Order: sequence, then structure tokens, then C-alpha cells
Amino acid sequence: MSETLTNFVNASYVVSGLLFILALAGLSKFETSKRGNAFGIVGMVIAVVATIVWLTKLPDYRPSALVLLLVPMIIGGAIGVWKAVKVEMTGMPELIAQLHSFVGLAAVLIGFAAFMEDGSAATAFQLSEIWIGIFIGALTFTGSLVAWGKLSGKIASKPLTLPGRNWINLGLVVGIIACGIWFSNVSGAIAWLPLVLLTLMSLFLGFHLVAAIGGADMPVVISMLNSYSGWAAAFSGFSLGIPVLIVTGALVGFSGAILSYIMCKAMNRSFISVILGGFGDAPAVRGDGPAGEITEIKADELASQLADASKVIIAPGYGMAVAQAQYPVAELAKRLRDQGVDVTFAIHPVAGRLPGHMNVLLAEAHVPYDIVLEMDEINDDFADADVVLVIGANDTVNPAAMEPGTPISGMPVLHVWEGKEVVVFKRSMKPGYAGVENPLFFMDRTRMLFGDAKASVDAINAALPAPALTK
Repeated sequence: MSETLTNFVNASYVVSGLLFILALAGLSKFETSKRGNAFGIVGMVIAVVATIVWLTKLPDYRPSALVLLLVPMIIGGAIGVWKAVKVEMTGMPELIAQLHSFVGLAAVLIGFAAFMEDGSAATAFQLSEIWIGIFIGALTFTGSLVAWGKLSGKIASKPLTLPGRNWINLGLVVGIIACGIWFSNVSGAIAWLPLVLLTLMSLFLGFHLVAAIGGADMPVVISMLNSYSGWAAAFSGFSLGIPVLIVTGALVGFSGAILSYIMCKAMNRSFISVILGGFGDAPAVRGDGPAGEITEIKADELASQLADASKVIIAPGYGMAVAQAQYPVAELAKRLRDQGVDVTFAIHPVAGRLPGHMNVLLAEAHVPYDIVLEMDEINDDFADADVVLVIGANDTVNPAAMEPGTPISGMPVLHVWEGKEVVVFKRSMKPGYAGVENPLFFMDRTRMLFGDAKASVDAINAALPAPALTK
């Protein structure tokens, strides 16, 4: 390959890396998220084109190599487009878990392919890159599959608590490292034995780490698996000698770890425990029955109260996403604001089952960014709210988090109960994903509006009195 072409490929990779950095910066805010996505798309196109050019100019290039590259890309792209069109926002967490598993599996296959290709001539350092990439990839693969199963309801959300599970994890880690050192210092066919052993142990470790975590903590797990998939991609970049893959993987790895740390703080979890799969131990606390009397409210009654309110705060949750109620909720907010009511949205950091889940839903429904506030920005405002609407949220508004002895104890929550009146939209009295009874439902200032969230909000919009629309 000529020096000019080499410089072109390297320069393309540098530009791609910079665009990926700009993409992450853009995705950090909803106002700039579209621009961030555009940067990421352009960066990926440049990287792919540069890789294809590099491949076709290799001294031993064969057309079959290009076919092997393009055919899977086309198939994968077609599946990706189909998934993107088909998946609902409520299914996004499960989809992301699946995508993480693909990255992990790809890292494992790349590691094996790299060893088959150059293993006999590889140094101990290069062999270390291979086994570490396989280890992280295998852990990510099975861990992501378990996370997908828990989020989709195909696997029980309760944590798997095997006897001595922490010792099991420690033993697996020690065994993986020992096999890695063994693999890096032997050659020939015998090297396959430690490589296969560490792969099998890594696969089981990934399964066990995530299976031992309760379903309520899956948002943090998804974020951490995102970080793992980034590091798996980075080590694949080392194995393949592709700098842009190293840069991209490192960016994803660091950003995923930072996001996991932020979420751990939001859920009062230990960051180290997330990595070690050591939380989710607290048993779910299912209520045996009502913990008090509830007071119901009808849609037309609530419509009258909203029309007379000066300040309304809406706290959405996963139930809103399931009901696809974001559009009527956005319409309700617009109509109330048009009549002079101060309407804001309160977003918990882990509302839904994915960071930013609620923000995306509301942006999709064209809710203005400036009235969507994070928990730290709005928690002091609830006391001034005439009406607080809790639409499909449960654990994130549960005052039981303020008391010891439950799986969500110590978790920062939205202080919705401080509002002058609270209306909770729910299908039933079933506890939230963490399985903890919610005392909010039985408080004197709380009213329950039962039914499908979308139908309920539609009924409120239809029942808003005419004077309220022109107030």
C-alpha cells in the first residue's frame, strides 16, 4: 500500500474518531441529539469507506474478501432498519440489550479468528489482547442475553442467589486470569485448551453476574453492559489493527462507565457492586393487601381541577410508555399551558427501563425541552404544585425509599407526595417493578385514576371545560 493511501486511511480514521466524540457530545443534550446522531452517522460512513479502501489495496487482496465484508453488512443493515422501524419505544431497552450481545459475540469471534490467523507468530502481549477481548466479549454476550430476558419478561426478574455466589464469581475471575496467562505463554494446539476454558468460564460469569441482579436494577445493568461492549470492541480493534475501532470502543466504554456511575448515584447503588454483580440482594417486598384506604377520582373531576390549577407537575413512568400515552399527555400539557397553567414534567434519572427513556418519549410527542426537568431541578417545586399527575410511575415516586428495609431504600425519588393534590394513573394496585408496596397510594392527598393511561388522558382532554380553554 502506498504512503499516500496509508495517510488517507489514517486521516479518515482520525476524522471518524473526532466525529464520534462530537456525536457523544451532541447526544448529551436533547436539544443537540439530532446533530449528535448526524455526526455519528457521518463518522461511521467515513470509517467504513476507509476500511473498504484499505482492504482493496492490500497486496494479497482477493475480491472474495470484499464480498465477505459487504454481504454481512447489507444483511445486518437490512435487519437493523427493520428493527428500527418495528420496535416500539417500550421495547428499546430489550433491543439495546440484544445489540450489546451482538457486540460481545462479535468480539469473541474476532478473537478466535485473530488467533487462528496469526496466533503462531503472536507475542505474549498480542495473545493477551486476544484473550482479554474474548473474556469481555463473552461476558457481555451472555450478560446481555440475560438482561434482555429479564426486561422482556422471558426470565424472572428476581435475582438468582446461588449459595456462595460471590465466591463463585471470584473463583471464575481467578480461573479466567490463570487460563489467560497460560494461553499467553504457550504455543501450538495446546493453546486452544486454556482459550476454550476461559471462554466457557467467561460465558458463565456473564450469565451469573446479571442473573444475580434484580429486575429493578436493570437500567444500571444495561448501562454497564454498554460499557463492556465498548471495551470488547476496543480489544477487537487491537486484534484487527484498526485504530478507529479502538477509539470508538474506548469512547463507548468510558461513556458507559460514566453513565453507570451517574445512575448508581441516582439509585443509591455501589458502582463497584454493579461491576461485581453484587447488588439486588434485598428480597422483593410484596404487599399482602391494601395498606389503607384509597380514594378514586374520575376523569371529568380531574379535568375540572386541572382547569382551575395554577401549577401542574407531571411525573411520567414506564406505564406511560407501555400505554403509548405520551401524545395525549403532550396535548394535555399544551392545552393547559395555552390557558395559562404552569406545566412542567419531572423526570427521574431511571424512569422507564433505560436512561433518557422518558425524555425521548416526550420529545417524540413534541413536548418543549425547557419544561422537562430532571429530578434535582424540580424536587423542591412539588410543594408549590396544585396538582401532581403521576402517570405510570411507581418505584421512582415511592416514599418507601425514604425508609430502611426495602430493595429501594436510599434511592433518591421524586417527592410527588409534597404536592397539594396527587393523582396517580394506574391499571391496578400492583406494586412496581421492584415489588415494593407504595404508601403514596393511601395518603390523604392522593387520588387514584384507574385504567389505561392513554384512555384516561384522552378522557381528561375531552372533559376539559370550555372556560378552561379560554382562561
